[in-house]
Amino acid sequence: MGGVTAAPIRTAVVGFGVSGRVFHAPLIAADPGYSLDAIVTSDPERAAEAARLYPGTRIVPTPEALFALAADLDLVILGTPPLTHFDLAARAIAHGLHVVVDKPFVTTSGHGEELLARASDARVQLTVFQNRRWDADFLTLQKLVREGALGEVRTFESRFEWWRPEGFGNWRDIADLTEGGGILHDLGAHLIDQAIQLFGPVVQSYGETANHGQPEGADTEAFASLLHESGVRSRLWMNGMAAQVGPRFHVLGSEAGYTKWGLDSQEPALAAGLTPSDPAYGLDAQDSWGVLGVEESTVPVPAEKGDYPRFYSELAASLRGDGPLPVHPSESLETLKIIESIHAFA
Repeated sequence: MGGVTAAPIRTAVVGFGVSGRVFHAPLIAADPGYSLDAIVTSDPERAAEAARLYPGTRIVPTPEALFALAADLDLVILGTPPLTHFDLAARAIAHGLHVVVDKPFVTTSGHGEELLARASDARVQLTVFQNRRWDADFLTLQKLVREGALGEVRTFESRFEWWRPEGFGNWRDIADLTEGGGILHDLGAHLIDQAIQLFGPVVQSYGETANHGQPEGADTEAFASLLHESGVRSRLWMNGMAAQVGPRFHVLGSEAGYTKWGLDSQEPALAAGLTPSDPAYGLDAQDSWGVLGVEESTVPVPAEKGDYPRFYSELAASLRGDGPLPVHPSESLETLKIIESIHAFA
């Protein structure tokens, strides 16, 4: 299968936890380029909720039941724990289906390389849901860098922190490192990807990790330092137990700096039921805008509109032969290799 027709792309979402329920299903349902044909969940409460939210969608209990319907599908989206990604993606590819894999991509770079090879051999498209390339604050910073508003960027600091000592209440609380667990796998997949998108390939990396009560080896706090080929140094912090959080972005250039506090609004908006068609979707409140300038002489920078739906609009165009994938899997593979190298020496 090299492509799909102009009809809606027939889509299945596997998993209806946070990933499937908050991100994938709403984005697919809101895009006329897709039809949400099936949702896979074995949890009775989640199945009932999926049926309520998407009454025209088939709810099936297992991947086996889904793959029995493969002839009536074009695309499978994996919103499942990372330990399952390789097997489910390989099975979807074997059925000639295009695949979106949630991050973290897979548990090892070897598995990632194998999936890339299988997708190429099967002539299907494989991509990874790096949705935070379309965060409002990231799009704003990307524009500032592109326009040279900071001069020559020298250091980039990025933090994803919150206070959640009780944990997530899902697989993240129990998965060990071999299962793709830990905050470096989870959030590092976003922060490292963003840094590379901004400043290019990484030539040197190191990091630190700490475990404060999670399964053995599954870090709850992590730091990564990346030296880019461009000369920029990125310093990235991840912490789910931060009693006080630092700035989301703190970027220093030869002419100005940019500092932004607070997280993108799209995830809580989607979780609250706001749809991408709502005019308020993706808009950051003015009091959360980042500031640009030198010392006390700073000005607020109007935030770009957050745009997670763009991942799927670009994917639809790519599947129809009209553009590149929104995220090439080799990019997520490179991010995974950096994470592996940090874990090897941290």
